[in-house]
Amino acid sequence: MTQSHQPRLPAFDAATATHEQKAVLDEILSGPRGNLNGPFLGWIHSPELAQHAQRLGAFCRYNTGLPLRLSELAILVTAQRWQAQAEWFIHYPIALKAGVPETLAEQIRTGAQPVFDEADDALIYAFTTELYDAKRVSDATYARAVERFGHETTINLVGLLGYYALVAMTLNTFGMRAEGQTTLPFAE
Repeated sequence: MTQSHQPRLPAFDAATATHEQKAVLDEILSGPRGNLNGPFLGWIHSPELAQHAQRLGAFCRYNTGLPLRLSELAILVTAQRWQAQAEWFIHYPIALKAGVPETLAEQIRTGAQPVFDEADDALIYAFTTELYDAKRVSDATYARAVERFGHETTINLVGLLGYYALVAMTLNTFGMRAEGQTTLPFAE
């Protein structure tokens, strides 16, 4: 579905950026992401938030202790729950490349009950959906997560979910789209 939209924030002009804004941009561009796609050009209007958020995001994306497939699966569930157009658009191809089955991703996108081939995928989905739906994680799901991933990685999973919910809220609130995005995965 194609939709025209107007972002709510003024366009960012690097030529008139403050020292603080330039420092954030330089750190993002020289880090593992290497691009500004996503919420960064929204956050840059608040450079201190941008700096803290992008550092947290780098940790959540690359250092949680979860395999990339599971991190990306959790991000797709988050994008679907928040109907975050750009978040899904950016992370869908990363998730597929990391090994998330296309059929599973499509089931998540449409809100269908997913069918899992991998126990870890089912566990990440259960943990994520319980936290979003019930605002808690059941004792049984928590115990399974800690048994499988350990306390530290389970804590990091919660951080990842919180961070990508922040990303989704930013993208949705300010009407942001991903670079090159011409179609929307969710109806608006």
